[in-house]
Amino acid sequence: MSELAAPEVSSRAAPRIAARDLLALAKPRITTLVVFTTASGLWFAPHAALSAAKIALTMFATVVVVAAANALNMYLERDTDALMTRTATRPLPAGRMEPRVALFFGLIFSALSIPLLTFGVGPVPGLLASVALVSYVLVYTPLKRWSAAALLVGAVPGAIPPLIGWSAATGGLELPGVLLFALMFLWQVPHFLAIAIFRADEYARAGLVVQPNQPGGARAARINAVRYTVALWPISLLFIPLGVAGAIYFWTALGLGALFVAAALAGLRKQAGVKWAHGLFALSLLYLTVLFGVLMFDRPTEPTVSLSALVELGYFAAVIVLASEIAIIVYKFRTASGIERPAPSRLLWSFVPAASLAILASWCASVIR
Repeated sequence: MSELAAPEVSSRAAPRIAARDLLALAKPRITTLVVFTTASGLWFAPHAALSAAKIALTMFATVVVVAAANALNMYLERDTDALMTRTATRPLPAGRMEPRVALFFGLIFSALSIPLLTFGVGPVPGLLASVALVSYVLVYTPLKRWSAAALLVGAVPGAIPPLIGWSAATGGLELPGVLLFALMFLWQVPHFLAIAIFRADEYARAGLVVQPNQPGGARAARINAVRYTVALWPISLLFIPLGVAGAIYFWTALGLGALFVAAALAGLRKQAGVKWAHGLFALSLLYLTVLFGVLMFDRPTEPTVSLSALVELGYFAAVIVLASEIAIIVYKFRTASGIERPAPSRLLWSFVPAASLAILASWCASVIR
């Protein structure tokens, strides 16, 4: 008599969810930077009447919304993450977690964080967090597969955390808070261009479009690193004529800005390569940490606005922008033959830093007068 065959049972069990993998969904390094910049916005804003409970709720809800955005980003990019050495060990591409877990994690955290900020802290912080979440997940993440300009889009949600902190303390969006946003926005461009340069092959293998893996893109990335650090330098000094930063900050911003611009300009040398990009990346982290740290604690006891300081800063900005453009023209002449037709994307990249500098300087002038 033959034995009845036992039904076949799949030996593949659903992977267990480890706490470290849930933590990895939040991208702890990025979240740490967000905590730092949000706290900077809170501290820099007038905060005498801000309660400890509101500070704690602002920080907690911001961390939760960032964790939600990062988890949804990992869910959408699980296929490309598997093709990059840097991201292949993440929970989803490594197979340690089912995709739906990351999806539910992101959706639940989104549903919790936005109402917490909106009703527990204020409508402006809630609106800013919503813009950051939607633009990062639904615009920046898919756009990376199609256009290098995704970096400019992604820099918007990356620059919003200081504004969340500022608006949590004040309930609105005033010029000093917007300057914090501008600093973060412009800083991200050379920071991430440096990463794109030394990881260009990985991005290309994953099918993600960054400037260095496009035709002529390596040269364009070096040029844009210069333009954005040059615009960042005078914008970092606009706190001085507004009277919200002191002498220590002035000399720190002046010296660090000069170092950052010099490092970006070094990328226009023929021998500059991956080692230069690594150096620019490391310097960008030092720049942001020191600049924000000094800005938070070097506050004048009696703020004094100064039109003359703004005028001097305008002359300074004009000189360094002109000098950098001359350097870029020389670099283009030495690295390409023929006359280039300005493509719309190149015009966009060059327009943003110039427009940022002009708009913020004009706003400062209107406030001072």
